[in-house]
Amino acid sequence: MSSESKLSPKLPWKVRLFVSVMSFGVDMCRRSNFTVNRTLMNLFDPKSSASNNPINGVKSSDIVVDSSCDLWFRLYTPTATDAPESATLPVVIFFHGGGFAFMAPNSKPYDDFCRRLAGELTAIVISVNYRLSPEHRCPTQYEDGLKVMKFIDDVNQWPEGLDVNLKQCFIAGDSAGGNLAHHVAVKANEHKFRNLRLIGIIAIQPFFGGEERTEAEIQMEVAPFISRERTEWMWKAFLPEGSDRDHPAANVFGPNGEEISSVEYPATIVFVGGLDPLKDWQKRYYEGLKRSGKEAYLVEYPNAIHTFYAYPELPETSLFMKETRDFIQKRHLLQSINQILINHLK
Repeated sequence: MSSESKLSPKLPWKVRLFVSVMSFGVDMCRRSNFTVNRTLMNLFDPKSSASNNPINGVKSSDIVVDSSCDLWFRLYTPTATDAPESATLPVVIFFHGGGFAFMAPNSKPYDDFCRRLAGELTAIVISVNYRLSPEHRCPTQYEDGLKVMKFIDDVNQWPEGLDVNLKQCFIAGDSAGGNLAHHVAVKANEHKFRNLRLIGIIAIQPFFGGEERTEAEIQMEVAPFISRERTEWMWKAFLPEGSDRDHPAANVFGPNGEEISSVEYPATIVFVGGLDPLKDWQKRYYEGLKRSGKEAYLVEYPNAIHTFYAYPELPETSLFMKETRDFIQKRHLLQSINQILINHLK
């Protein structure tokens, strides 16, 4: 495939229009002094309300974790499942993308996406409203993620009658949210949970980087959504002031990266798009996990752009849903077998 083809992937007109409008909106709202015009951004980021009445077999509600810092999550609960009545549902804690600086759980694209996740995975989905940069820089977002995990670890915080299985908890995230998924999973080792057990990570085109420019970044410098200039702005708005892209928050296995070989870290599935300028960093993340002795799986879709999973009309979206469902079911089965063996040995 030529570099020109990579810069202009074949997309349905609705997808192309959405990508163009959102890219334009982000460019209009981010300032050269690394601040964001939030009022203007709201025009490009329509919101969806939670709905207690099921939509496509899933109902939703908003739950406050800490009102002092506007930390809350949207809870998605599937109402029509094929699971036995005695079955409890796994939990997926989801961190949205947006370069750490944009979007929210109630942004319409993410509300639609998480509703699909809950329905197709037959899982409870928790979409976290973490604080955004540049008003709140790293590591605020990681701290928010851990705070949500501590909150849901308390079974008294859950709505009555919700069939939730905290022993089968997954962390998921797309783009910047995939970055959060990694760092929150590492931070989870700082706390001893009473009920929650993290058994898997779903990293969807995670946003990592470094000072080096990879081949993919050079070839796809002006790719949809994440041009080189946009990603540089996002890192500068997110990382601690004075840091470069080799900060461990960005380059997790780089020269300043933290050693995680001894860290309890669950099995991880990494989704990569062939038309994503970040794909080399995502593959390095997968390779870094393997070198650290962690269980990791790589799934690559050669024709997928960054954020492909948000568009049901793209064929890769249904493939992504199936791979994710299979990953969750496999982790569930292994965890169940391990629990049976533990009980048998007691």
